Amino acid sequence: MKVFQTDQIRNIGLCAHGGAGKSLLAEAMLHNLNVISRIGSIEQGTTTSDYNADEIERQISINTSLMHGIWRDHKINIIDTPGFTDFFGEVVGSMRVLDTVFLVISAPSGVEVGTELVWAEAEKNDVPRILVVNKLDKENIDFDKVYLDLTEDLDQRVVLAQFPVNPGPEFDSVVDLIRMKLLKFKTDGSGEFSESEIPANLKEKADELHLKLVEAVAESDDSLMEKYFESGLDENDFRSGLKTAMAQDLVYPVFCTSAEKNIGVKRMLDVIVNFCPSPNELSDILTTEGEKIHVDSKGPLSALIFKTSGEQHMGELSFIKVFSGVLKVGEEVENTTRNKTERIAQIYSLNGKNKDAVDELVAGDIAALVKLKETHTGDTLCKKGSKVVFPKIDFPKPRIREAIKPKAKGDEDKIAQGLHTLHEEDPTFVYANDAELHQTIISGQGELHLATILSRLKTRFGVEVEEEVPKITYREAIKGRAETQGKYKKQSGGRGQYGDCHLKLEPLPRGEHFEFVNAIVGGVIPGKFIPAVEKGVVETMEKGVLAGFPVIDVKVTCFDGSYHNVDSSEMAFKVAATMAFKKAFMDAKPVILEPIYTIEVRVPDEYMGDVMGDLSSRRGKIQGMDADGKFQVIKANVPLSELYKYSTTLRSMSQGRGIHSRVFSHYEEVPGEETQKIIDAAKQEKEEE
Repeated sequence: MKVFQTDQIRNIGLCAHGGAGKSLLAEAMLHNLNVISRIGSIEQGTTTSDYNADEIERQISINTSLMHGIWRDHKINIIDTPGFTDFFGEVVGSMRVLDTVFLVISAPSGVEVGTELVWAEAEKNDVPRILVVNKLDKENIDFDKVYLDLTEDLDQRVVLAQFPVNPGPEFDSVVDLIRMKLLKFKTDGSGEFSESEIPANLKEKADELHLKLVEAVAESDDSLMEKYFESGLDENDFRSGLKTAMAQDLVYPVFCTSAEKNIGVKRMLDVIVNFCPSPNELSDILTTEGEKIHVDSKGPLSALIFKTSGEQHMGELSFIKVFSGVLKVGEEVENTTRNKTERIAQIYSLNGKNKDAVDELVAGDIAALVKLKETHTGDTLCKKGSKVVFPKIDFPKPRIREAIKPKAKGDEDKIAQGLHTLHEEDPTFVYANDAELHQTIISGQGELHLATILSRLKTRFGVEVEEEVPKITYREAIKGRAETQGKYKKQSGGRGQYGDCHLKLEPLPRGEHFEFVNAIVGGVIPGKFIPAVEKGVVETMEKGVLAGFPVIDVKVTCFDGSYHNVDSSEMAFKVAATMAFKKAFMDAKPVILEPIYTIEVRVPDEYMGDVMGDLSSRRGKIQGMDADGKFQVIKANVPLSELYKYSTTLRSMSQGRGIHSRVFSHYEEVPGEETQKIIDAAKQEKEEE
């Protein structure tokens, strides 16, 4: 395979809200690039990018897929990312290596939650953006409304580079405002098109929109603006200015397609080559130490693993982008993230599941490595001896939790190994063996995300699990004060046991956990026994008193007691402290505390009332609302016990257009009517054990 130099490479990502048609857009691109002979079908499971069994079954993209093709002596790397929000972590990882994001918008739907998520992530990473309004062949298209929403909801610098002539089922033509031509596409799926002059009835509109495009380009650069006012921009000024403005993230052009009918796609390939930046035309890459790495094959090797994927019969597949230097087969490199050494056994250029072996990878190029032993998502690979480390990828935090247990005894080790591997591949999936809850808790982005993880656990690691409701980490505390005596006296022949201590319990402010005060005077309890008193208190707090949950935020003062010269021991004082603490705790107005999470829900305006009503029914306390375009952002504090499978409820309530995030906030007293339910459930569980 021909080795392309850095300036001949274009790295584009296809990103969208689910259902916008980006996977079919990838198919149409590959067809025009002569990589595939015909456009595949999502329904039939024949697309190049969605080739895994779980993707074919669910008819959605779940994994990032890497493809490539050659156009006008340039290599175009295409990264197709999932649109379903459960798998947004794939978008986050890919965004670190993209040079241009193609944000695909469904013409019938317009701007959706996923559209804004992608836009925000691209903005966070300073990635240039092109917008593609797709599905223009569908019924009831209001292109002007879609464009208005793009400018209002995303950025005022969104500007038309094309507009459709006849959106709807007969769609086949666009006016190209860069070339100032009418492009008429064949409807046979070939992607071919003819150019002609813009018809008289569209000329005034085209001239007006072309002027807006030229002005947007001129406004991106002071020297261009000066020239524009003096004499106007010639064709070369305009085209070079547009490319520079796009690379500098100052202009976001809009193009028109019907991917399903392969309309508008071939023209986009020319746009990619002519206007999208090559990797070395963008800003330098920052390391964790603040060093700037310029994308250049002449520099020392540095590269980032932005995704790992388990492949049957091949092991782990590591998606990599080289930022500087040249990566070669057989080379020994250093994983500076983990201080490990790796040997590069094979490099593959991918088209979905199809692999072409290559000998080397130049700066700016993207491919996949196999059989790396110690390297995972987010790791940096460098020339041996190098100290370069790229920042870790900031993956989204979990939004849902579930508990699992093995179906078959003896599978615990296999499950643990499988979960570890799946977490290394997908850092948005997190698991923990919770000693307090005696459960294995798995967390992720949504129910479908966790279902996919458990499916992979079964197919790849041969183990099955059962899901169960995750327990809640309740806590016990006190609202009042109490003093009591704990005396332990035992005589059963020979040396006896004697311990006597008086304890005072007081509540501490939330978050201050525990304070022990030794207020003994006059030696009524010898100093050597005081640690045993504290130990008895601490162990009792860990086990709980009211319902078996750990006690928090309490101050314990040992202020009196007595001892026996012969019979007193550390064990006796430990038991006495336990007795005193339990009695005083029950006299100090004990309460159960529950974890409260701050959640942020983002939904279109029309669902705000339903969402707020639902949050209130979950004992949620609304903290505020903010309007963001046609979306509302609702902030609320909600008990964790009321958030089980909330993402599914929200998705159903908002027709798939609502998303939420959550973070632990604080502990809060459980309402009286709920307290007894929790105590009864805890007692029943103990009896069953």
